[in-house]
Amino acid sequence: MPSMLQVVGKQLKSHPALVPLFIFIGGGAAMSMVYLARLALKNPDVSWDRKNNPEPWNKLEPTQQYKLFTINMDYSKLKKDRPDF
Repeated sequence: MPSMLQVVGKQLKSHPALVPLFIFIGGGAAMSMVYLARLALKNPDVSWDRKNNPEPWNKLEPTQQYKLFTINMDYSKLKKDRPDF
């Protein structure tokens, strides 16, 4: 029984118009996995170490950028608007 890669390779050889489809689907899947990993590792709402840092959002400085993309936002001019705990 042929493997899945052999079947896909045979289909791509017989139908070369499918190559861009595989490229874009694979690229979209890869980018979504990278973004999901970034959200899991960089987002202050996610706490992986509850024993040592149960509330990581309290340790953020107002000048620290954690969003991936911001429009017209200068983080260096922000002032602290919350108390220390």
